Amino acid sequence: MDSQTQDDIAQTLRSWAINSALPLWATAGRDRTNGGFYERLHLDGHADADAPRRLTVQARQIYVYAHATALGWFDGKAMALEALDAMQKRYASPDGQPGYVFLIGADGTVQDSRRDTYAHAFILLALGWLARITNDAQIVKLIDANLAFFDEHLTAPDGTFYEGIPRALPRRQNPHMHAFEAMLGLHETISYPDALRRAALLRGFLNEHFIIEDNGALGEFFTDTWDLRSRKDPVEPGHHAEWAWLLRRHEALAGLEPGPAPDRFISFASRYRNERTGLLYDEVRLDGAEHPKKHRCWPQTEYAKALTVAEEGGGSRRETTAALERLYRHYLAPEGRFVPGGWIDQFDADGNALTDVMPASTFYHVFVAIAEACRVRKIA
Repeated sequence: MDSQTQDDIAQTLRSWAINSALPLWATAGRDRTNGGFYERLHLDGHADADAPRRLTVQARQIYVYAHATALGWFDGKAMALEALDAMQKRYASPDGQPGYVFLIGADGTVQDSRRDTYAHAFILLALGWLARITNDAQIVKLIDANLAFFDEHLTAPDGTFYEGIPRALPRRQNPHMHAFEAMLGLHETISYPDALRRAALLRGFLNEHFIIEDNGALGEFFTDTWDLRSRKDPVEPGHHAEWAWLLRRHEALAGLEPGPAPDRFISFASRYRNERTGLLYDEVRLDGAEHPKKHRCWPQTEYAKALTVAEEGGGSRRETTAALERLYRHYLAPEGRFVPGGWIDQFDADGNALTDVMPASTFYHVFVAIAEACRVRKIA
C-alpha cells in the first residue's frame, strides 16, 4: 500500500468534517434562540431540544469551531464568539459564586451548580483556540481568570486537582489529563506564559500517582491520598491511548526526548480490542473479571491519535491507516443509518447500535483525530 493510498482515508475524513459534520453541528446542533449548542441530535439530525446541556459540550463545541477556523476548514469565528457569549451569560457565576455551573436546562435554569474541574479544563482549551483566531485581549483575560480559579479553588495542597466544588470522591486522573491537554493547547495557540511549566507538573502527577502497574496500566479512581480505590474498578483503554497522544505532543512542543510511557500505553490499549473488528473496548478489569463488551466511538478516535503521533515518530503508517478506516467505517459512514455528519456513538461486540442519539460531546474526539491525521500527513 503506497503512501498516496494510505492518505486517502485522511482525505476522506477531512472531507467528511468540512462538507458534512461542521455544517451539521453548526446548524442543527445550535440553539439559535437561546444561544450555544444542543446536548445531542437524534439520528435523523433534529435536535433533542429539551435535553439539559452540560458545560463540557459548550466548551468542546467552541473549541472545535475555533480550531476548524484556524485550519481554514470552516468560517466559525463569529459563531464561536456567539457561543462564548452565551456560555458566559448562562454558566458563569449565575449564583454569584466563582466558576461555571455544570448543567443548565433547556430553559436556562441551573440544574447542577457543581464547579466541575473536568469541564473547566475544556473552557481553557476552547479559550486558547479562540484567542488564536481573534487576537482578542479580553479572551486572554478570561484565560487568566480561569487559571486563577483553578489555582485558588480547585487545587489541592499537593498541586493535584480536586474533582470540583463541592469536593467529591473518588479522585480521578481524567480531569488532570484534560488540564494537561489544555496547557499544551495554550502553549501551541498563543504561547501562553507558564503553560509548559504547568504541563510539566501534570506530567509529573501521571508518573507519581496515576500509573499503577509496570505494564503501563493507568488507574481511573483513587482515594483522597491517591491510593488506587480498588482493583475491581474498571480501567479504560481509550484513556491509555489519549495519554500516549498527549505525552508525545508534550515532548514535541517542549523539545523533550521521547520517553517510554506512550509506547507502553499503546501496547496496553492494543491488548483490549475486539478480535473480529479491532475496536477498543470501553473498559476492562485488572482483576481479570468479565467486562462489558462495548465499543464507544471516542476510544477509537484516541487510539487513532496515539498511532498517528507514533507514526510521526517513525511508527507504522499502515496501523494508523487501519485505525482511521475502522473509525470511519464503523461510526461515521452513514449508509442510511443517520444523517451525514453524525455518528453511531456505541456498539456492542456484535455490531449492534446501543444508542439512538448522537452526543455533541463526541465531535471533539472525532475532530481532533481528523485534524491530527491531517497535520502529521501534511494535508492542509
